[in-house]
Amino acid sequence: MSNRTFLFGVLSLVCSLMCFAVLDTTNKYLMSEVPLVMVMWFRYAAHSGLSAAFLLPRRGRALFRTTRLKLQILRGMLLLMSSSLAFLSLQRMPVAEFAAIGMLTPLLVMVLSHFFLKEHVTWFRNLCVVGGLIGAMIIVRPGGNLKGLDALFPLAMSVSNALYQVLTSYLSRTEDPMTLHLFTGWVGFIVCSVLVPWAWDVNLTTNFWLLMCLSGLTGTLGHYLLIVGYSKAPANRLAPYLYLQIVFSWFTGWIIFGYNPQGLELAGICLIAICGVAAAWRGAPSLAPITNPVP
Repeated sequence: MSNRTFLFGVLSLVCSLMCFAVLDTTNKYLMSEVPLVMVMWFRYAAHSGLSAAFLLPRRGRALFRTTRLKLQILRGMLLLMSSSLAFLSLQRMPVAEFAAIGMLTPLLVMVLSHFFLKEHVTWFRNLCVVGGLIGAMIIVRPGGNLKGLDALFPLAMSVSNALYQVLTSYLSRTEDPMTLHLFTGWVGFIVCSVLVPWAWDVNLTTNFWLLMCLSGLTGTLGHYLLIVGYSKAPANRLAPYLYLQIVFSWFTGWIIFGYNPQGLELAGICLIAICGVAAAWRGAPSLAPITNPVP
């Protein structure tokens, strides 16, 4: 692999993280006025529609061939659960803290891969996982920005997303990556399509309709750029760059909501980032990349 190819992979990854930061901030703004299910439906409709329009002419019916249909559906449901918990978290906490807790996912994946995929995890990586969890506990501590059981939403999101990543790694051994990508969007789209008629709001302003289109576009583009990035460079070399999303989310949250993490929240964010980057530099397992949270 040439340095030029690696740099192209890094650039694609960084651009995808910028898209995800815009996605998270847009969704947080939307949910001040738009029903949660409606926002999710637009997100999945854009993902499934654009993916099918791009892939089907090139791959045809072969794109739907899978030997693990039940696991494909389970994987799609895990991502839908992660997305739902991510939306609920964004309603209750600032974007930067949300992005930081989302970055627990690769740390949790290391632990889960040991039990489900029988991969070796060193003591140093286990120590990084403990440090990341301590950082998350600082952010969701009593008296912080979250109240009561609201703290469970971002933590549960990280766990469900980690399970999604482990299952993705398992299926990627036998399944076509583009088939995985297609099923990811269509499972969520079908479920949300069943629910959205009861939450549809026709009395939205033009700005909100445009913002929902932006949410769908940035989510789909972000996932596509993520795939491009990981096709050009190894996952373990790209892993440290994932934590730039915290910086991007911090910036977009400051621009739109005027919020800057301070005190213990800032300490928790930094601890998660440091532990994650340290684990990545020491050779984190090359699992499938995290697909941002999720929304």
